[in-house]
Amino acid sequence: MSINYQTVSFDYRRSAEQEGKGAPLHPVIVVGAGPVGLAAAIDVAQRGVPVVLVDDDCTLSTGSRAICFSKRSLDIFDRLGCGERMVEKGVRWHVGKVFVQDEHVYTFDLLPESGHRRPAFINLQQYYVEGFLVERAQELPNLDIRWKSKVTGIRQENGGDVGGATVTLTIETPDGSYDLRGRYVVAADGSRSPLRTLLGLDSKGRIFKDRFLIADVKMKADFPSERWFWFDPPFHPNQSVLLHRQPDNVWRIDFQLGWDADPVLEKTPERIIPRVRALLGPDVEFELEWASVYTFACVRMERFRHGNVLFAGDSAHGVSPFGARGANSGIQDAENLAWKLEMVLAGRAPDALLDTYGSEREYAADENIRNSSRSTDFITPKTPVSRVFRDAVLKLAKQHPFARQLVNTGRLSVPAVLSESTLNMPDRDRFEGQMVPGAACVDAPVQCGGNDDWLLSQLGGAFTALVFCGPEGVDAASVAALSALRDAALPVKSIVVSAGPLDDYRQAGAALADITLLEDTEGIAAQRYDASPGTLYLIRPDQHVCARWRHAEPGDLEAALKRALGVRGVA
Repeated sequence: MSINYQTVSFDYRRSAEQEGKGAPLHPVIVVGAGPVGLAAAIDVAQRGVPVVLVDDDCTLSTGSRAICFSKRSLDIFDRLGCGERMVEKGVRWHVGKVFVQDEHVYTFDLLPESGHRRPAFINLQQYYVEGFLVERAQELPNLDIRWKSKVTGIRQENGGDVGGATVTLTIETPDGSYDLRGRYVVAADGSRSPLRTLLGLDSKGRIFKDRFLIADVKMKADFPSERWFWFDPPFHPNQSVLLHRQPDNVWRIDFQLGWDADPVLEKTPERIIPRVRALLGPDVEFELEWASVYTFACVRMERFRHGNVLFAGDSAHGVSPFGARGANSGIQDAENLAWKLEMVLAGRAPDALLDTYGSEREYAADENIRNSSRSTDFITPKTPVSRVFRDAVLKLAKQHPFARQLVNTGRLSVPAVLSESTLNMPDRDRFEGQMVPGAACVDAPVQCGGNDDWLLSQLGGAFTALVFCGPEGVDAASVAALSALRDAALPVKSIVVSAGPLDDYRQAGAALADITLLEDTEGIAAQRYDASPGTLYLIRPDQHVCARWRHAEPGDLEAALKRALGVRGVA
């Protein structure tokens, strides 16, 4: 049966607290059932931690809203159990084109190489993303979703950020209010975050004096599945326009309006239809599905952790839409936080590990804000000098590759490289390439048990020791280091990636518990990780590199693991 995700609603149900069955202390409470809150709740629940998710509504988002989901987000959705549905429904794309007036200036490709499971981006309306995430959440027995549950009060007890501290939320429902107690609260309640307001906190940054109209237009058109951006087009002179294709024959068109535009008036069909008609021509039939007017803003909270309340997504930071850095960054917030909550709640890491959620994701937010601000300044220059520079760059870009590097229609979302994180073990050996400590792992095709597979699928969501071996056999020092993990306090998944047939590695594998043997059939994994025989990587549960060695020495892995868990005193 087909579901209309724009009209679906969810039933309110009374909670155990309302039925007088006590006031249990929940390990994790997530506030907000948008993409970020749902991703966080699913991730934590999949790790075996009970979660309560509350939302003040009982429906999904209205209109397309966030539509561009990056390869990194798709990798995360795969691990959450719903990536395939999103890719099947979404519109894949990796090519963008830039136009000045009516002239095509140049084309860029965001994923020019093969050997990746997921595309560079898909376009998928936010209500589909939320719908697929809700359906996945409903499959998890330890995830309790409570609709029509509005947070109206909050208090932190026992000092807030001291071990054993608790948070009590006042929840307003159709049946009245009740108290909801939790060990940790994830605030994913949007850009107008009620939790932020209740705690007397705010976001600071820059508001850009310009407005854009989003129009979702349903039509049959022969435009390719590409990102098209116009500067000063003849159908919308002196302004900018962006065109994206979405599923269901819906096209997203962003029209720059200028600061003096009336946001209420510009959302009316009488204003939108002539703009769309000028772009499409007089003979194209279309209908409006949704429209919104937005103002650019690049802001963030000073700190994302406040006691046992941790802010994620738009509640913590906001950027302008160009670059698709909002929802994608928020989904990475959720992934960064989920495994750290698991480790702290299980007693495997100190509470201070959660401080690194703040430092790492604040760093990522600053990077996103910096890129988003530069894009906005280029798209909407506010001084004569800026306009002259922008126009000169666009004129040169058609003939000169160096100028294309300066054209900025939105530096599209990529995962932040957390190179300064205190959880990383600095390199002792020389490596080339991008898989530095702090980088998100890239995918590569492999074989597992004779079947085609993908490296990231095998990494999963646990600490993983990844050993690369050549055709001459398994490196003895790496096997010794892996063997030592059997006696470590925290189980670590062990993966051997071979350059040749796996039969030669069975004996070594038998000496290790739960080893996974993969064959790098095309050599792509070794190339992307700059791996030679004996190279060893330690991967975090959020699939970021935290340490690597050419030849690991006794104690290296255990020391790196402790460091990645925030245990003090590790050099």
